Amino acid sequence: MTATPDHPLVPAVQAALREVMDPELRRPITDLGMVDAIAVGDDGDVSIRLLLTTGGCPLRQHLVGAVEAAVGAVAGVSQVNVEVGVMDDAQRAALRAHLGAGSRDIPFTRPDNLTRVIAVASGKGGVGKSSITVNLACALARLGHKVGLLDADVYGHSVPDLMGIDPEDGPTQIPDLDMIVPVTAHDVAVISIGMMKQAREDVVAWRGPVVDRAIGQFLTDVSWGDLDFLLVDLPPGTGDVAIGFGQKLPNAEVIVVTTPQLAATEVAERAGTMAGILKQKVIGVVENMSYLDAECPHCGKSHRVDLFGSGGGQAVAAHLSERLAYEVPLLAEVPLERDWRAAGDAGAPIVLLDSPSPAAAVLTELAERLSATRRKLTGFHLGLTPVS
Repeated sequence: MTATPDHPLVPAVQAALREVMDPELRRPITDLGMVDAIAVGDDGDVSIRLLLTTGGCPLRQHLVGAVEAAVGAVAGVSQVNVEVGVMDDAQRAALRAHLGAGSRDIPFTRPDNLTRVIAVASGKGGVGKSSITVNLACALARLGHKVGLLDADVYGHSVPDLMGIDPEDGPTQIPDLDMIVPVTAHDVAVISIGMMKQAREDVVAWRGPVVDRAIGQFLTDVSWGDLDFLLVDLPPGTGDVAIGFGQKLPNAEVIVVTTPQLAATEVAERAGTMAGILKQKVIGVVENMSYLDAECPHCGKSHRVDLFGSGGGQAVAAHLSERLAYEVPLLAEVPLERDWRAAGDAGAPIVLLDSPSPAAAVLTELAERLSATRRKLTGFHLGLTPVS
């Protein structure tokens, strides 16, 4: 960006332009390289050259109007003139690189990438894996982190509903940048195949290779930005998606979700073992629906009721620790609550509600624990080959 360097209005004009957001990319136009030049005359006339990604940009008038309004409000500016140009191929390529999308490379595998990728897995469905993932993502965002949420459960996608995302508010596709912009909900960037269907009742009937390509596209073509955390809601079990995801991101961390009963713990161990086979680090186990605080009809006091048994999560953690040869802790025991179910149905993550909730407290504490810890290399695949 060039400017009239010695005019005192230039800093104020630049500051005003930093407040103008691209409605599709949701970033300041100054950060996107869209402001090509600024010139300020002695009479307060300001001329701005604005570069669009394509000549037929439907948001042309919106952006011009936003620039005129922002700069026109600067004290001392008498007139604003906006000239519109189009980025060349090199500038578009630089923008794609800046946004970290539109390439064949997965940005989270680069050595300089600092995003913690945490996949949430389970051995079977119905254990509340998606609810755990959504609430962890929102709790981390509430702690001030930049968080992305990838719904990799293509066939059983529930993240859009749990996040309260309107079916019509799908991600934005920008063909000239080969890029997809995720939907932002509760300060979390979200992508899911459930937001790309024409109708809510449509069924995703894809074979494994198609699903694998879709997950790959979510990782390469989506403009995630500079994330602190990317949470991935994996489908239950040890099928194609889990295998493909593990091959694409072998250094992802994995949380295994189970419930206390034996039938859930046995298959949860398989999900953790699969992560180990794929060189992913299992950082812990979350036991969901651990207990119910119920009021006794006889004494009127609240008692803990183990509806589904007890000790399942600890057993999974112990067995995985032995099998993987490093410590896999029990991270949390999340109680069963009617309010949590209601919050999920309403698309309002329980960790964001004002009313106190035991489940929300446990999940917030888990998010704080994840926020305070760094990735450890124990159990990670470093991609090194011994030289004989």
